[in-house]
Amino acid sequence: MDPKLLEKKEKLYAILRDMGGVVVGFSGGVDSTLLFAAAAEVLGERALAVTATSETYPERERREAEAFARKIGGRHRVVESEELDIPGFAENPKNRCYYCKSELFGKLRKIADEEGLPHVIDGSNLDDRGDYRPGKQAASELNVRSPLDEAGFTKAEIRVLSQEMDLPTWDKPSFACLSSRFPYGTSITREKVSQVGQAEESLRDLGLRTIRVRHHGDMARIELGPTEFEQVVNGLRDEVIRLVKAAGYAYVAVDLQGYRTGSMNEVLEKSA
Repeated sequence: MDPKLLEKKEKLYAILRDMGGVVVGFSGGVDSTLLFAAAAEVLGERALAVTATSETYPERERREAEAFARKIGGRHRVVESEELDIPGFAENPKNRCYYCKSELFGKLRKIADEEGLPHVIDGSNLDDRGDYRPGKQAASELNVRSPLDEAGFTKAEIRVLSQEMDLPTWDKPSFACLSSRFPYGTSITREKVSQVGQAEESLRDLGLRTIRVRHHGDMARIELGPTEFEQVVNGLRDEVIRLVKAAGYAYVAVDLQGYRTGSMNEVLEKSA
């Protein structure tokens, strides 16, 4: 292992050891899976992973989170989240994630208190500092810590260490809740979330891994990774159109910029 990466791993383990007990916000993504694996190794039964499931969190992701938790062998719990019922959330303001994270971290804090675990932690890393993340305010207000960030991990280093630790998420594409598919100011309803979810699930069933279906009224703007773009252009185009229209969209567009995290934040940067 690279000496710098080994140093960061040792720092991460030391941070977790000093915490003495944690509830991990566990989505089953690259970051939180590594964090849970490390916490379970260091703290054993004093580490509890909690996955929040809701309409904006696809069933496929929940199943994967449960499978990853079983592989890690640590304690795991699934709770229901009701972010679409949170006042202000469905209107989709630019700080939408603050409302969601406040509700989630509040539930995790309650579980931590019930379990006698002193800390709630999440998988935020060094790279997250460069993006617009209103959820960080909620984390700060509820004293949620981010050990991967504290240990100095970048996303790339998290993937490398995950592969070293034989975690199945090391090459898993990044995922954000389905609420992130809507332009700010566009209301989020259960029907619209279901529409986006159906479109993305259908495309993943085609074998497309790195994708986003962004909702723009009657139009679906599809972001694809480089490999997925080649797949669509060289044979899957007609099937993609058929499946996305079957989800309820009248128009299907492929974004030539391709997939990138936080693309809905680009309008905020432009207005700033």
